[in-house]
Amino acid sequence: MAKLIFVNLPVSDLARSTAFYEAIGATRNPQFSDDTASCMVISDTIYTMLLTHDKFRQFTPKKIVDARTSSEVLICLSADSRAAVDETVNKAKAAGGTIDPGPQQDYGFMYGRSFEDPDGHIWEVMWMDVEAAMKAQTATA
Repeated sequence: MAKLIFVNLPVSDLARSTAFYEAIGATRNPQFSDDTASCMVISDTIYTMLLTHDKFRQFTPKKIVDARTSSEVLICLSADSRAAVDETVNKAKAAGGTIDPGPQQDYGFMYGRSFEDPDGHIWEVMWMDVEAAMKAQTATA
């Protein structure tokens, strides 16, 4: 069985955050969702658990940071093409997210952009031509 990843994020407005993630292409799994959490399916192996602050506090004694002013993690998703990177970021903007909070990255063989969700969590979306990257690495070795 493939390993799964569940990214747990505290959110201030569960309905707004659920709608945001649906707008960028995730689907809500009702089996693992309720009025305190939305299980958002990004792929067969990647899930984002959107948790109200009260629910999130059940899993950690640490203070919940404001992701708009502090960073704890950057989450990066792969994309199938440069166009898919732009498409995802544009969906995030249309859904009310902030786009490109960090610099765009364009190295020819690798292209990436980012967005912030309504709570300030930063997601990077990255495309890489693996074959070209391997050739570039071999040429410099």
